Amino acid sequence: MKVSGNQIIERLKDKRLKVTPQRIAVLEALYTLDSHPSVEKIIEYIKKTYPNIAIGTVYKVLDVLVENQLIHRVKTEKDIMRYDGKLENHHHLYCSESDRIEDFIDEDLDDMLNEYFIKKGIAGFEIEEIKLHIKGKFKDMQ
Repeated sequence: MKVSGNQIIERLKDKRLKVTPQRIAVLEALYTLDSHPSVEKIIEYIKKTYPNIAIGTVYKVLDVLVENQLIHRVKTEKDIMRYDGKLENHHHLYCSESDRIEDFIDEDLDDMLNEYFIKKGIAGFEIEEIKLHIKGKFKDMQ
């Protein structure tokens, strides 16, 4: 997902967040890596440009971005926390062999799931979002 520096600044301002070099760097890394990176991959990317950035700062920035719904956390089957900058409704294809995560977008599936839960409902529960985590193996991994 290609996002410009100006778009990153606008996204931070839209959430009424202070625009800091650290926040810009973390979002830039997340959008550039575009593969649901782990915090380690994000730090590795940022350190090339900002070698003195504190690891704790990166974790704090990620927490703030999640809290303000600029990014999402995605936990893998191997209990590794990964991050997703794509906010549009989508699902994830998760490869159990490689830990690879790919976005899966299907409006027909979204419509079907929404209609199903409108009809069925879950007593005493209000659905805020439906995201599927589809586990399998990518054929190019075999």
